[in-house]
Amino acid sequence: MKQMVRFETTHGGFTIELFERDAPLSVANFLQYVDDLHFDATIFHRIVPGFVIQGGGMNVDFSQKKTRAPVNNEAANGLLNERGTLSMARTDAPHSATSQFFVNLKDNDFLDYRPGHHGYAVFGRVVEGMDAVDKIATVRTGRRSGYTDAPMEDVIVTTARRVPVAS
Repeated sequence: MKQMVRFETTHGGFTIELFERDAPLSVANFLQYVDDLHFDATIFHRIVPGFVIQGGGMNVDFSQKKTRAPVNNEAANGLLNERGTLSMARTDAPHSATSQFFVNLKDNDFLDYRPGHHGYAVFGRVVEGMDAVDKIATVRTGRRSGYTDAPMEDVIVTTARRVPVAS
């Protein structure tokens, strides 16, 4: 069955389709955060026009939200970091993804898995509201609360909820 999630933000809403068959660990992890209301009142804390918008792990004051254990990196699933796809954000450690994710604003093939490069696991795609994602990408950025590429105005996720899908 198709899994969908609707994000409402202070800059518009968007709906994503999750790729449960290709990235089962990442999707189950993401949906647990959705069900736990983890994403509500978080911010998109990193905005790089022409690259990505990133969120899912910080409160409005840029404090880190508590997360569960990391999931294994599923970047070798054959999915590509193309415009509109969602991927798991992580540290330099390949299996460190928890709640943070990013939306690709363009095709970012250098983030894809290849031998010798763990890559970033694609687990979904924006299917409605890419205009809102693009609007978020236009917010002025700078250094804020110790972060670079931070929005100078808050871009808040007001809600993230599963969307019922007819089977």
